[in-house]
Amino acid sequence: MVQLSIHGSQFWVSGEGEGNAQEDSSPVGGNSVRMILVVNDPEIIFKKAIDSGAKEIFPVGEEYGWKLGRICDPFGLHWEIGHQL
Repeated sequence: MVQLSIHGSQFWVSGEGEGNAQEDSSPVGGNSVRMILVVNDPEIIFKKAIDSGAKEIFPVGEEYGWKLGRICDPFGLHWEIGHQL
């Protein structure tokens, strides 16, 4: 897993085999990735994603030192939205 930062926004990217399996998603172009978008208020961003057409995989909750939820975007990619506690 790699942590990246662009203009102060942080996100982590990993291949499907690293960490949790990607239930319900189909690989795009033969490739699957797992992304974590780090934000201050994950509930607001999570709701905006759902309202924009993403599918909820699991709701925002607290576990393993993270406040985190997972969505699947319309292209089949999984995004985890949250922050470390």
